[in-house]
Amino acid sequence: QVQLVESGGGLVQAGGSLRLSCAASGRTVSIYGMGWFRQAPGREREFVAAISWRGGITYYRDSVKGRFTISRDNTKNTVYLQMNSLKPEDTAVYYCAKARGQIATMRSAEYDAWGQGTQVTVSS
Repeated sequence: QVQLVESGGGLVQAGGSLRLSCAASGRTVSIYGMGWFRQAPGREREFVAAISWRGGITYYRDSVKGRFTISRDNTKNTVYLQMNSLKPEDTAVYYCAKARGQIATMRSAEYDAWGQGTQVTVSS
């Protein structure tokens, strides 16, 4: 059983940056795709970014392309989400997730382990 713990969230002004981390324990996630999702109050959880097991393939939702970067360090069993040029509409709880397979995927049904989330608040 893998446990995922997100960190790095917080309050930032619009235009600022944050770097989220997702540390896995219990088993290695180095052979699995990983993803980040977010959920704002009153809204459905939505896909943000995904990365394949070796990091060679990444996907992003359109609204974060060019601003967010997903990466991973398999030696540390950790996945990151660098968020730049943050906007108030990026405010949400951000969740890290482990995919069932090796590929990067945007479909939440393809993920079988989730972290508890970390709050990101962007003020205008």
